[in-house]
Amino acid sequence: MFNSPTFGSLSLEEVRKKILQFMANKPEYKYQLVIGSDSQPKNGHGCDFVTAIVVHRLGLGGIYFWKRIVETKSFVLRTRIYQEATLSLSTAEEFLRVFKNDGITKYDVEIHVDIGKFGQTREMISEVVGMIRGSGFIVKTKPESYGASKVADRHT
Repeated sequence: MFNSPTFGSLSLEEVRKKILQFMANKPEYKYQLVIGSDSQPKNGHGCDFVTAIVVHRLGLGGIYFWKRIVETKSFVLRTRIYQEATLSLSTAEEFLRVFKNDGITKYDVEIHVDIGKFGQTREMISEVVGMIRGSGFIVKTKPESYGASKVADRHT
C-alpha cells in the first residue's frame, strides 16, 4: 500500500488512477515521473526504508505517494544505499508494469538516489549510478535527487 498526503492509503492501481487523472487535468504541461528511496537506521535495531513516487508538473507543483518498509536487521551505510537503490528499481519496474498500457516507458521515469559528491556516499556514486543505468533508467544524484533526498526523506 502507498500513502498520499492528499488521497490517504492507496493500492498501486489506485495510485495509477490518481496519477493519470492528475496528468489529464493539465495535458499541456510536461511531467517528470520520479521514484526515489531513503532510509533511516532505528537506534541500532533495524532500519526504515521509504520509497516515493513523485509526479512533478513542471512549473506547477506535483503529487507524490510513498510506502514504508521496516527491516528488523541493521544495515551498514553501503548496504543501506544499495537497498535504497534496489527498492527504487523494483518499485519502478512494478510501476511500469501497472502503467504498461498508458504509454509510460523506462525513458519517462527517473530514479533518484540519496548519494552525492560530498559526504560518506561519494565513493559509491559510480557503482550505484552504473547499477541503475544498467537497468535502463535515468538516474539523478544529489543535489538533483529531490525524490529521494527531499520527498522520501520527509517520511523516514
